[in-house]
Amino acid sequence: METVLLYILGVVIVVVGLALSIGLHEIGHLLPAKAFGVKVTQYMIGFGPTLWSRRKGETEYGVKAIPLGGYISMIGMFPPAKPGEKPHPNSTGFFNQLVQEGAPAQDPTAQDPSAKKPGALTSLVEDARQSSADTIGAGEEHRAFYRLAVWKRIIIMLGGPTMNLLIAVVLFAVLLMGFGTAQASTTVGSVSACVLPATSTQTTCAATDEKSPGAAAGLQPGDRLVSIGGTAITSWDQSTGIIRSSPGTPLAVVVDRAGTDVTLTITPKLTERYVLDAAGKVTTDADGKAITQEVGFVGIGPAGELVQQPATAVLPAVGDNVGAVVHMILNLPQRMVDIVNAAFGPGERDPNGPISVVGVGRVAGEIASINTIPVASKAASLIGLLASLNVALFVFNLIPLMPLDGGHVAGALWEGLRRRVAKLFKRKDPGPVDMARLMPITFAVVILLGGMSLLLIYADIVKPINLFG
Repeated sequence: METVLLYILGVVIVVVGLALSIGLHEIGHLLPAKAFGVKVTQYMIGFGPTLWSRRKGETEYGVKAIPLGGYISMIGMFPPAKPGEKPHPNSTGFFNQLVQEGAPAQDPTAQDPSAKKPGALTSLVEDARQSSADTIGAGEEHRAFYRLAVWKRIIIMLGGPTMNLLIAVVLFAVLLMGFGTAQASTTVGSVSACVLPATSTQTTCAATDEKSPGAAAGLQPGDRLVSIGGTAITSWDQSTGIIRSSPGTPLAVVVDRAGTDVTLTITPKLTERYVLDAAGKVTTDADGKAITQEVGFVGIGPAGELVQQPATAVLPAVGDNVGAVVHMILNLPQRMVDIVNAAFGPGERDPNGPISVVGVGRVAGEIASINTIPVASKAASLIGLLASLNVALFVFNLIPLMPLDGGHVAGALWEGLRRRVAKLFKRKDPGPVDMARLMPITFAVVILLGGMSLLLIYADIVKPINLFG
Protein backbone atom coordinates (compact mmCIF):
# COMPACT_ATOMS: atom_id res chain seq x y z
CA MET A 1 0.00 0.00 0.00
CA GLU A 2 2.82 2.41 0.87
CA THR A 3 4.45 1.78 -2.52
CA VAL A 4 1.17 2.53 -4.31
CA LEU A 5 0.70 5.77 -2.38
CA LEU A 6 4.26 6.84 -3.15
CA TYR A 7 3.68 6.04 -6.82
CA ILE A 8 0.53 8.19 -6.85
CA LEU A 9 2.40 10.96 -5.02
CA GLY A 10 5.12 10.97 -7.70
CA VAL A 11 2.51 11.24 -10.45
CA VAL A 12 0.67 14.05 -8.64
CA ILE A 13 3.90 16.00 -8.09
CA VAL A 14 4.76 15.93 -11.79
CA VAL A 15 1.17 16.72 -12.89
CA VAL A 16 1.06 19.72 -10.56
CA GLY A 17 4.53 20.78 -11.66
CA LEU A 18 3.54 20.49 -15.32
CA ALA A 19 0.33 22.47 -14.71
CA LEU A 20 2.31 25.21 -12.97
CA SER A 21 4.80 25.27 -15.84
CA ILE A 22 1.96 25.63 -18.35
CA GLY A 23 0.33 28.32 -16.20
CA LEU A 24 3.57 30.30 -16.00
CA HIS A 25 4.09 29.83 -19.74
CA GLU A 26 0.74 31.52 -20.38
CA ILE A 27 1.57 34.27 -17.88
CA GLY A 28 4.64 34.88 -20.03
CA HIS A 29 2.20 35.72 -22.85
CA LEU A 30 -0.39 37.45 -20.65
CA LEU A 31 1.76 40.08 -18.96
CA PRO A 32 3.35 41.63 -22.07
CA ALA A 33 0.00 41.43 -23.93
CA LYS A 34 -1.70 43.48 -21.24
CA ALA A 35 1.30 45.81 -20.98
CA PHE A 36 1.02 46.57 -24.72
CA GLY A 37 -2.73 47.20 -24.47
CA VAL A 38 -4.04 44.07 -26.18
CA LYS A 39 -7.41 42.96 -24.86
CA VAL A 40 -7.10 39.48 -23.35
CA THR A 41 -10.49 37.83 -22.88
CA GLN A 42 -9.38 34.48 -21.43
CA TYR A 43 -6.50 32.92 -19.51
CA MET A 44 -7.00 29.16 -19.27
CA ILE A 45 -4.94 26.23 -18.01
CA GLY A 46 -5.97 23.06 -19.81
CA PHE A 47 -8.47 22.29 -22.56
CA GLY A 48 -12.00 20.94 -22.76
CA PRO A 49 -14.84 21.68 -20.31
CA THR A 50 -14.21 24.47 -17.80
CA LEU A 51 -13.91 23.23 -14.23
CA TRP A 52 -13.58 26.64 -12.60
CA SER A 53 -13.34 30.22 -13.79
CA ARG A 54 -13.58 33.73 -12.45
CA ARG A 55 -13.70 37.02 -14.33
CA LYS A 56 -11.46 39.84 -13.21
CA GLY A 57 -11.82 42.97 -15.25
CA GLU A 58 -12.05 42.07 -18.91
CA THR A 59 -10.30 38.70 -18.55
CA GLU A 60 -11.76 35.35 -17.50
CA TYR A 61 -9.28 33.19 -15.58
CA GLY A 62 -9.96 29.47 -15.31
CA VAL A 63 -8.96 25.82 -15.24
CA LYS A 64 -10.19 23.24 -17.73
CA ALA A 65 -10.58 19.48 -17.46
CA ILE A 66 -7.68 18.27 -19.64
CA PRO A 67 -4.34 19.55 -18.24
CA LEU A 68 -2.37 19.05 -21.46
CA GLY A 69 -1.80 22.69 -22.32
CA GLY A 70 -3.19 26.16 -21.90
CA TYR A 71 -3.90 29.37 -23.77
CA ILE A 72 -4.76 33.04 -23.58
CA SER A 73 -7.35 34.54 -25.94
CA MET A 74 -6.31 37.88 -27.46
CA ILE A 75 -8.68 39.81 -29.70
CA GLY A 76 -7.83 40.30 -33.35
CA MET A 77 -5.22 37.61 -33.85
CA PHE A 78 -5.68 37.71 -37.67
CA PRO A 79 -6.01 40.79 -39.91
CA PRO A 80 -8.61 41.04 -42.69
CA ALA A 81 -7.51 39.85 -46.13
CA LYS A 82 -7.12 43.46 -47.26
CA PRO A 83 -6.80 46.67 -45.20
CA GLY A 84 -10.25 47.95 -44.31
CA GLU A 85 -11.99 44.85 -45.63
CA LYS A 86 -14.62 43.13 -43.53
CA PRO A 87 -14.34 39.38 -43.08
CA HIS A 88 -16.46 37.12 -45.24
CA PRO A 89 -19.12 34.89 -43.64
CA ASN A 90 -17.86 31.57 -42.36
CA SER A 91 -19.14 28.32 -43.72
CA THR A 92 -17.35 25.18 -42.54
CA GLY A 93 -17.93 25.51 -38.82
CA PHE A 94 -14.36 24.58 -37.89
CA PHE A 95 -13.95 28.07 -36.44
CA ASN A 96 -17.62 28.77 -36.68
CA GLN A 97 -18.94 31.33 -34.20
CA LEU A 98 -21.97 33.62 -34.06
CA VAL A 99 -21.52 36.95 -35.77
CA GLN A 100 -22.46 40.25 -34.18
CA GLU A 101 -25.93 40.61 -32.68
CA GLY A 102 -26.25 36.82 -32.39
CA ALA A 103 -27.13 36.20 -36.03
CA PRO A 104 -25.61 33.05 -37.54
CA ALA A 105 -23.09 33.40 -40.32
CA GLN A 106 -24.71 33.17 -43.75
CA ASP A 107 -23.71 31.03 -46.68
CA PRO A 108 -22.88 33.37 -49.62
CA THR A 109 -25.05 31.16 -51.89
CA ALA A 110 -28.14 31.72 -49.70
CA GLN A 111 -29.12 35.00 -51.39
CA ASP A 112 -27.29 34.45 -54.67
CA PRO A 113 -27.63 30.85 -55.85
CA SER A 114 -25.21 31.57 -58.69
CA ALA A 115 -22.46 32.56 -56.26
CA LYS A 116 -19.57 30.12 -56.17
CA LYS A 117 -19.34 28.29 -52.88
CA PRO A 118 -15.82 28.51 -51.40
CA GLY A 119 -13.68 25.39 -51.13
CA ALA A 120 -12.86 23.73 -47.84
CA LEU A 121 -9.40 25.33 -47.55
CA THR A 122 -10.72 28.77 -48.49
CA SER A 123 -13.52 28.37 -45.95
CA LEU A 124 -10.99 27.38 -43.31
CA VAL A 125 -9.10 30.62 -43.92
CA GLU A 126 -12.27 32.73 -43.93
CA ASP A 127 -13.48 31.07 -40.73
CA ALA A 128 -10.23 32.04 -39.01
CA ARG A 129 -10.65 35.66 -40.14
CA GLN A 130 -14.33 35.66 -39.10
CA SER A 131 -13.53 34.21 -35.70
CA SER A 132 -10.80 36.80 -35.18
CA ALA A 133 -13.05 39.66 -36.30
CA ASP A 134 -15.84 38.53 -33.98
CA THR A 135 -13.58 39.02 -30.96
CA ILE A 136 -13.18 42.73 -31.69
CA GLY A 137 -15.92 44.83 -30.12
CA ALA A 138 -16.96 48.32 -31.14
CA GLY A 139 -14.19 50.80 -30.45
CA GLU A 140 -11.63 48.05 -29.69
CA GLU A 141 -9.94 47.90 -33.10
CA HIS A 142 -6.83 49.62 -31.72
CA ARG A 143 -6.43 46.85 -29.12
CA ALA A 144 -6.24 44.00 -31.68
CA PHE A 145 -3.13 41.83 -31.58
CA TYR A 146 -2.41 42.13 -35.30
CA ARG A 147 -2.25 45.95 -35.03
CA LEU A 148 0.74 45.84 -32.66
CA ALA A 149 4.23 46.70 -33.84
CA VAL A 150 6.21 43.68 -34.99
CA TRP A 151 8.61 43.80 -32.03
CA LYS A 152 5.75 43.88 -29.56
CA ARG A 153 4.12 40.80 -31.09
CA ILE A 154 7.45 38.97 -30.97
CA ILE A 155 7.87 39.82 -27.29
CA ILE A 156 4.36 38.54 -26.51
CA MET A 157 4.86 35.27 -28.36
CA LEU A 158 8.36 34.68 -26.97
CA GLY A 159 7.13 35.41 -23.44
CA GLY A 160 5.80 31.87 -22.96
CA PRO A 161 8.89 29.93 -24.07
CA THR A 162 11.11 32.39 -22.20
CA MET A 163 9.18 31.66 -19.01
CA ASN A 164 9.80 27.92 -19.50
CA LEU A 165 13.50 28.61 -20.00
CA LEU A 166 13.65 30.64 -16.78
CA ILE A 167 11.83 27.86 -14.89
CA ALA A 168 14.34 25.35 -16.25
CA VAL A 169 17.28 27.52 -15.18
CA VAL A 170 15.85 27.84 -11.64
CA LEU A 171 15.16 24.11 -11.37
CA PHE A 172 18.60 23.19 -12.68
CA ALA A 173 20.12 25.63 -10.17
CA VAL A 174 18.23 23.92 -7.34
CA LEU A 175 19.23 20.51 -8.68
CA LEU A 176 22.94 21.20 -9.24
CA MET A 177 23.71 23.68 -6.48
CA GLY A 178 21.31 22.32 -3.86
CA PHE A 179 21.35 18.55 -4.40
CA GLY A 180 24.39 18.13 -6.61
CA THR A 181 25.14 15.63 -9.36
CA ALA A 182 25.85 11.94 -8.94
CA GLN A 183 29.55 11.22 -9.25
CA ALA A 184 31.78 8.27 -8.51
CA SER A 185 33.14 8.51 -4.97
CA THR A 186 36.26 6.90 -3.55
CA THR A 187 34.07 4.44 -1.66
CA VAL A 188 33.74 0.87 -2.93
CA GLY A 189 30.17 0.21 -4.02
CA SER A 190 30.50 -3.32 -5.37
CA VAL A 191 33.02 -6.17 -5.40
CA SER A 192 32.97 -8.73 -8.23
CA ALA A 193 33.02 -12.33 -7.04
CA CYS A 194 35.06 -13.64 -9.98
CA VAL A 195 37.13 -12.62 -13.02
CA LEU A 196 35.26 -12.60 -16.34
CA PRO A 197 36.53 -11.16 -19.65
CA ALA A 198 34.69 -8.09 -20.93
CA THR A 199 33.41 -10.07 -23.92
CA SER A 200 32.02 -12.89 -21.78
CA THR A 201 28.26 -13.48 -21.94
CA GLN A 202 28.32 -15.15 -18.53
CA THR A 203 26.26 -13.23 -15.96
CA THR A 204 26.99 -15.26 -12.83
CA CYS A 205 30.10 -16.79 -11.32
CA ALA A 206 30.55 -20.55 -11.43
CA ALA A 207 32.22 -22.48 -8.63
CA THR A 208 35.25 -23.09 -10.85
CA ASP A 209 35.73 -19.42 -11.78
CA GLU A 210 38.77 -17.64 -10.34
CA LYS A 211 38.00 -15.20 -7.55
CA SER A 212 38.48 -11.54 -8.37
CA PRO A 213 41.58 -9.94 -6.79
CA GLY A 214 39.32 -7.60 -4.79
CA ALA A 215 37.22 -10.41 -3.35
CA ALA A 216 40.31 -12.56 -2.68
CA ALA A 217 41.97 -9.70 -0.76
CA GLY A 218 38.89 -9.09 1.38
CA LEU A 219 37.66 -5.75 -0.02
CA GLN A 220 34.06 -4.98 1.03
CA PRO A 221 31.36 -2.61 -0.21
CA GLY A 222 31.56 0.52 1.95
CA ASP A 223 35.35 0.54 2.19
CA ARG A 224 36.74 3.98 1.35
CA LEU A 225 40.02 3.96 -0.57
CA VAL A 226 42.69 5.89 1.32
CA SER A 227 45.81 4.96 -0.68
CA ILE A 228 47.04 2.46 -3.26
CA GLY A 229 50.72 1.57 -3.48
CA GLY A 230 51.58 4.51 -1.25
CA THR A 231 49.66 7.04 -3.40
CA ALA A 232 46.86 8.94 -1.64
CA ILE A 233 43.55 8.45 -3.50
CA THR A 234 41.44 11.54 -4.18
CA SER A 235 39.23 10.25 -7.02
CA TRP A 236 37.96 6.96 -8.39
CA ASP A 237 39.53 7.59 -11.79
CA GLN A 238 42.91 7.94 -10.07
CA SER A 239 42.54 4.52 -8.43
CA THR A 240 41.42 2.98 -11.73
CA GLY A 241 44.49 4.32 -13.47
CA ILE A 242 46.85 2.82 -10.89
CA ILE A 243 45.12 -0.57 -10.97
CA ARG A 244 45.01 -0.79 -14.77
CA SER A 245 48.71 0.01 -15.10
CA SER A 246 49.81 -2.53 -12.44
CA PRO A 247 48.84 -6.06 -13.61
CA GLY A 248 50.69 -8.72 -11.66
CA THR A 249 52.14 -6.21 -9.18
CA PRO A 250 51.18 -6.61 -5.49
CA LEU A 251 49.76 -3.32 -4.21
CA ALA A 252 49.32 -2.23 -0.62
CA VAL A 253 45.78 -0.84 -0.42
CA VAL A 254 44.69 1.12 2.64
CA VAL A 255 40.93 1.48 3.15
CA ASP A 256 38.86 3.23 5.78
CA ARG A 257 36.45 0.61 7.11
CA ALA A 258 33.95 2.01 9.62
CA GLY A 259 36.48 4.61 10.81
CA THR A 260 39.46 2.25 11.06
CA ASP A 261 42.29 2.06 8.52
CA VAL A 262 42.74 -1.47 7.17
CA THR A 263 45.71 -2.47 4.96
CA LEU A 264 45.18 -5.11 2.29
CA THR A 265 47.47 -6.53 -0.38
CA ILE A 266 45.90 -6.79 -3.83
CA THR A 267 47.49 -8.04 -7.05
CA PRO A 268 45.60 -6.78 -10.14
CA LYS A 269 44.82 -9.51 -12.68
CA LEU A 270 45.69 -9.00 -16.36
CA THR A 271 42.36 -9.35 -18.17
CA GLU A 272 40.42 -8.05 -21.14
CA ARG A 273 38.44 -4.84 -20.64
CA TYR A 274 36.56 -2.50 -22.98
CA VAL A 275 38.21 0.80 -23.97
CA LEU A 276 36.05 3.73 -22.84
CA ASP A 277 35.94 7.28 -24.18
CA ALA A 278 35.83 10.49 -22.12
CA ALA A 279 32.06 10.09 -21.65
CA GLY A 280 32.48 6.56 -20.30
CA LYS A 281 31.06 4.89 -23.42
CA VAL A 282 32.60 1.85 -25.12
CA THR A 283 34.67 2.85 -28.16
CA THR A 284 34.33 1.00 -31.47
CA ASP A 285 36.50 0.49 -34.54
CA ALA A 286 35.65 1.31 -38.16
CA ASP A 287 33.53 -1.84 -38.39
CA GLY A 288 31.54 -0.93 -35.28
CA LYS A 289 33.18 -3.62 -33.18
CA ALA A 290 33.89 -2.79 -29.54
CA ILE A 291 37.58 -2.21 -28.82
CA THR A 292 39.17 -4.07 -25.92
CA GLN A 293 42.58 -4.05 -24.27
CA GLU A 294 44.36 -6.11 -21.61
CA VAL A 295 44.80 -4.16 -18.36
CA GLY A 296 45.02 -4.71 -14.64
CA PHE A 297 41.71 -5.69 -13.02
CA VAL A 298 40.66 -5.87 -9.37
CA GLY A 299 36.88 -6.21 -9.72
CA ILE A 300 35.50 -3.25 -7.78
CA GLY A 301 32.98 -0.56 -8.65
CA PRO A 302 32.45 2.87 -7.08
CA ALA A 303 29.57 4.02 -4.91
CA GLY A 304 27.90 7.15 -6.18
CA GLU A 305 27.61 10.38 -4.21
CA LEU A 306 25.92 13.73 -4.79
CA VAL A 307 28.44 16.53 -5.26
CA GLN A 308 27.13 20.11 -5.19
CA GLN A 309 28.09 22.14 -8.26
CA PRO A 310 28.98 25.84 -8.59
CA ALA A 311 26.60 28.37 -10.16
CA THR A 312 28.74 28.35 -13.30
CA ALA A 313 27.59 24.77 -14.00
CA VAL A 314 23.90 25.71 -14.32
CA LEU A 315 23.76 27.39 -17.74
CA PRO A 316 26.01 24.77 -19.43
CA ALA A 317 23.70 22.06 -18.06
CA VAL A 318 20.66 23.87 -19.47
CA GLY A 319 22.48 24.31 -22.78
CA ASP A 320 23.30 20.60 -22.97
CA ASN A 321 19.65 19.79 -22.31
CA VAL A 322 18.50 22.23 -24.99
CA GLY A 323 20.94 20.66 -27.45
CA ALA A 324 19.63 17.18 -26.66
CA VAL A 325 16.01 18.26 -27.28
CA VAL A 326 16.95 20.01 -30.54
CA HIS A 327 18.77 16.88 -31.70
CA MET A 328 15.74 14.75 -30.85
CA ILE A 329 13.39 17.07 -32.78
CA LEU A 330 15.68 17.12 -35.83
CA ASN A 331 15.63 13.32 -35.82
CA LEU A 332 11.93 13.07 -34.94
CA PRO A 333 10.84 11.15 -38.09
CA GLN A 334 13.27 8.31 -37.35
CA ARG A 335 12.41 8.50 -33.65
CA MET A 336 8.73 8.03 -34.46
CA VAL A 337 9.54 5.06 -36.72
CA ASP A 338 11.41 3.53 -33.78
CA ILE A 339 8.38 4.20 -31.56
CA VAL A 340 6.12 2.39 -34.04
CA ASN A 341 8.52 -0.56 -34.19
CA ALA A 342 8.59 -0.71 -30.41
CA ALA A 343 4.84 -0.27 -29.90
CA PHE A 344 3.72 -2.74 -32.58
CA GLY A 345 6.77 -4.98 -32.86
CA PRO A 346 9.74 -6.41 -30.98
CA GLY A 347 11.75 -3.17 -30.92
CA GLU A 348 12.87 -1.63 -27.63
CA ARG A 349 12.14 1.92 -26.46
CA ASP A 350 15.02 4.39 -26.36
CA PRO A 351 15.30 5.80 -22.79
CA ASN A 352 16.37 9.12 -24.34
CA GLY A 353 13.59 9.16 -26.92
CA PRO A 354 10.23 10.99 -27.03
CA ILE A 355 7.79 10.31 -24.22
CA SER A 356 4.19 11.36 -23.60
CA VAL A 357 2.73 12.93 -20.49
CA VAL A 358 1.53 9.43 -19.55
CA GLY A 359 5.11 8.17 -19.75
CA VAL A 360 6.39 11.10 -17.72
CA GLY A 361 3.83 10.38 -15.01
CA ARG A 362 4.78 6.72 -15.00
CA VAL A 363 8.50 7.52 -14.63
CA ALA A 364 7.71 9.93 -11.79
CA GLY A 365 5.65 7.30 -10.03
CA GLU A 366 8.43 4.73 -10.32
CA ILE A 367 11.00 7.17 -8.96
CA ALA A 368 8.83 7.99 -5.95
CA SER A 369 7.93 4.37 -5.18
CA ILE A 370 11.40 2.76 -5.19
CA ASN A 371 12.27 2.19 -1.55
CA THR A 372 16.01 1.72 -2.16
CA ILE A 373 16.45 5.31 -3.35
CA PRO A 374 17.01 7.95 -0.63
CA VAL A 375 14.39 10.68 -0.34
CA ALA A 376 16.92 13.33 -1.40
CA SER A 377 17.73 11.39 -4.57
CA LYS A 378 14.00 10.98 -5.32
CA ALA A 379 13.45 14.73 -4.94
CA ALA A 380 16.46 15.46 -7.14
CA SER A 381 15.20 13.08 -9.83
CA LEU A 382 11.72 14.65 -9.87
CA ILE A 383 13.18 18.17 -10.03
CA GLY A 384 15.42 17.08 -12.90
CA LEU A 385 12.40 15.61 -14.68
CA LEU A 386 10.44 18.88 -14.37
CA ALA A 387 13.49 20.88 -15.46
CA SER A 388 13.83 18.74 -18.59
CA LEU A 389 10.10 19.09 -19.32
CA ASN A 390 10.42 22.88 -19.25
CA VAL A 391 13.40 22.74 -21.59
CA ALA A 392 11.30 20.59 -23.94
CA LEU A 393 8.43 23.10 -23.76
CA PHE A 394 10.86 25.94 -24.47
CA VAL A 395 12.41 24.31 -27.54
CA PHE A 396 9.20 22.77 -28.91
CA ASN A 397 7.29 26.05 -28.80
CA LEU A 398 10.02 27.76 -30.83
CA ILE A 399 9.41 25.51 -33.86
CA PRO A 400 8.40 27.99 -36.62
CA LEU A 401 5.06 26.36 -37.40
CA MET A 402 1.56 27.53 -36.56
CA PRO A 403 -0.10 27.18 -34.07
CA LEU A 404 3.12 27.11 -32.00
CA ASP A 405 4.60 30.33 -30.65
CA GLY A 406 7.47 30.04 -33.12
CA GLY A 407 4.98 30.17 -36.00
CA HIS A 408 3.64 33.54 -34.83
CA VAL A 409 7.20 34.81 -34.34
CA ALA A 410 8.16 33.69 -37.86
CA GLY A 411 5.12 35.48 -39.28
CA ALA A 412 5.95 38.69 -37.42
CA LEU A 413 9.58 38.55 -38.58
CA TRP A 414 8.46 38.05 -42.18
CA GLU A 415 6.11 41.02 -41.88
CA GLY A 416 8.91 43.18 -40.48
CA LEU A 417 11.21 42.14 -43.33
CA ARG A 418 8.57 42.93 -45.96
CA ARG A 419 7.95 46.36 -44.49
CA ARG A 420 11.66 47.18 -44.28
CA VAL A 421 12.19 46.18 -47.90
CA ALA A 422 9.15 48.24 -48.98
CA LYS A 423 10.46 51.24 -47.04
CA LEU A 424 13.96 50.81 -48.48
CA PHE A 425 12.65 50.85 -52.06
CA LYS A 426 10.03 53.54 -51.24
CA ARG A 427 7.12 51.26 -51.98
CA LYS A 428 3.69 51.19 -50.40
CA ASP A 429 3.50 49.59 -46.94
CA PRO A 430 2.40 45.98 -47.62
CA GLY A 431 0.53 45.88 -44.29
CA PRO A 432 0.29 42.95 -41.88
CA VAL A 433 1.01 39.41 -43.03
CA ASP A 434 -2.20 37.45 -43.62
CA MET A 435 -1.45 34.65 -41.13
CA ALA A 436 -4.97 33.29 -41.63
CA ARG A 437 -3.80 31.88 -44.97
CA LEU A 438 -1.69 29.42 -42.98
CA MET A 439 -4.73 27.86 -41.32
CA PRO A 440 -4.74 24.77 -43.60
CA ILE A 441 -1.10 24.14 -42.61
CA THR A 442 -2.00 24.85 -38.98
CA PHE A 443 -4.82 22.33 -39.21
CA ALA A 444 -2.44 19.74 -40.66
CA VAL A 445 0.15 20.41 -37.92
CA VAL A 446 -2.53 20.02 -35.22
CA ILE A 447 -3.60 16.67 -36.71
CA LEU A 448 0.03 15.55 -36.97
CA LEU A 449 0.84 16.54 -33.39
CA GLY A 450 -2.35 14.90 -32.17
CA GLY A 451 -1.48 11.66 -33.97
CA MET A 452 2.04 11.70 -32.56
CA SER A 453 0.68 12.29 -29.07
CA LEU A 454 -1.73 9.37 -29.34
CA LEU A 455 1.06 7.12 -30.64
CA LEU A 456 3.35 8.08 -27.75
CA ILE A 457 0.59 7.54 -25.20
CA TYR A 458 -0.14 4.10 -26.68
CA ALA A 459 3.57 3.21 -26.65
CA ASP A 460 3.94 4.41 -23.06
CA ILE A 461 1.08 2.10 -22.07
CA VAL A 462 1.96 -1.09 -23.97
CA LYS A 463 5.78 -0.75 -23.91
CA PRO A 464 6.85 1.90 -21.41
CA ILE A 465 10.40 3.17 -21.06
CA ASN A 466 12.11 1.33 -18.23
CA LEU A 467 14.71 3.58 -16.61
CA PHE A 468 15.48 1.19 -13.78
CA GLY A 469 16.28 -2.03 -15.58
